[in-house]
Amino acid sequence: MADILNIRAARDCKWDCVSFGEVMLRFDPGFGRVRTARTFQVWEGGGEYNVARAMRKCWGKRAAVVTALPVNDLGWLVEDFIMQGGVDMSHVIWREHDGIGRNTRVGLNFTEKGFGIRAALGCSDRANSAASQIRPGEVNWDKLFGEEGVRWFHTGGIFAALAPNTSEAVIEAVEAAHKYGTIVSYDLNYRASLWKSQGGQEAARKINRKIASHVDVMIGNEEDFTACLGFEVEGLDEHISSIDPANFKKMIATAVKEFPNFKVAATTLRNAKTASFNDWSAILYAGGEFYQSMMRENLEIYDRVGGGDGFASGLAYGFLEGKGPQAAVEYGAAHGALAMTTPGDTSMVNAREVEAVMKGKGARVIR
Repeated sequence: MADILNIRAARDCKWDCVSFGEVMLRFDPGFGRVRTARTFQVWEGGGEYNVARAMRKCWGKRAAVVTALPVNDLGWLVEDFIMQGGVDMSHVIWREHDGIGRNTRVGLNFTEKGFGIRAALGCSDRANSAASQIRPGEVNWDKLFGEEGVRWFHTGGIFAALAPNTSEAVIEAVEAAHKYGTIVSYDLNYRASLWKSQGGQEAARKINRKIASHVDVMIGNEEDFTACLGFEVEGLDEHISSIDPANFKKMIATAVKEFPNFKVAATTLRNAKTASFNDWSAILYAGGEFYQSMMRENLEIYDRVGGGDGFASGLAYGFLEGKGPQAAVEYGAAHGALAMTTPGDTSMVNAREVEAVMKGKGARVIR
């Protein structure tokens, strides 16, 4: 099974992982509500960036991010966060700022954790952000993928949905990645609110299907595959919080016939009993077979944001290390579970902790 993904050798590449997307500031009211908050804790985060940061901080790999930031104190604040995470910024685009944020700005994301029967809630304020203005031709992909070399490139549907130009930039990026033999992973991450002003679900399908033809590793749940790629599954109900592995298998069987370039497809399996307790697992397709991680019932959630990104990075790590598809889905599921035990969007655990969870070690105090 080692030849499922033909990954470039580490010695031939400067980077193990590069992510392409927006990095926002997250304002976290703790266990309170955004609408009544008087104080916030601030973190950085972004669906694509979170994967690169985990690749560096959790897995100890060489990681870089491609994004854009304004030349002002908020842009420098994001820079400080990224530097603390050890992610390289040499391919970040810096945009001059007009003083009030009319021409460009940092995107903001206000997110509540949720608790018990109260669901997590996100409220974005990201229009006209620096990253949303990225256009084809702004990034020197030939230098990144050709001269420097990248083993794994990750981007996703959140960034593609920000504006017509960002979807075009994603297409340019994934085409360049394949030109140089880089593995491309893509998290569909459908957000109806982002596509609302971009043509809705019809536009989402048109753009994502074009991107999908260049993807090696496709990540997404049933709703993502249906909304973004048009693969319908009988009995799928958007109001149901759980995912049926059988439905996912049927969907992937159909998807790989239309997109034979999907060498790997994966999803997390979440049953949100409450905001605080979820059943959590994951399933992965590779080489004509399906692999499922262990089920963690009644997983206690501290902050669910970033669990899916933690899964994506653990999956990538498993394949980059040549551990095979079963190990990849186990690494991803365990890392995603741990990412939801800490605040903020990004992972705060290390590989040793992930492997301890994979081996079934409990939560007894470590002294």
